[in-house]
Amino acid sequence: MHRPWLRAGLIGAGILLVLSLLSLVPLVSCIAPILQILAFIGIGALAGSFIPPRREGGRAAGQGAVAGLIAGLVGGIVSTLLSGVGLATAGGTAAILQQLPPETLQQFEQAGLDPAMFVNTGTVVGATALCCLPAGLIVGALLGALGGLIYAAAKPE
Repeated sequence: MHRPWLRAGLIGAGILLVLSLLSLVPLVSCIAPILQILAFIGIGALAGSFIPPRREGGRAAGQGAVAGLIAGLVGGIVSTLLSGVGLATAGGTAAILQQLPPETLQQFEQAGLDPAMFVNTGTVVGATALCCLPAGLIVGALLGALGGLIYAAAKPE
């Protein structure tokens, strides 16, 4: 069975996996978000290219959106898992707490809160999951649809 959205989504998931891993490299991490945006548009265009000709804009946008959702889901999961790795490479909880002003640490202690609970691996991974998974799905679907639409408009035949 011919499923352009699935093929493009899985290829895109692999691309986003590589981009997520490359974002751990210091200089590459600066351009990784731009590359991810371009990748989502490309994933949508790829889904559009898998549709047999006569490509209609609506169908290509739909295929691109679903492909972007698949890639966004995988990208969000990978980003969530890598956030724990990022915390560890930054020196862990202790290194982050050392950068906080003493007044902030005192305020936490006066409130009866352990400041370490806000910057531990579980909190960082959880916050990333709440942020990156929904954002990856929304952005992936929108940019994937855009890529599919652009491809269908450029190459309907």
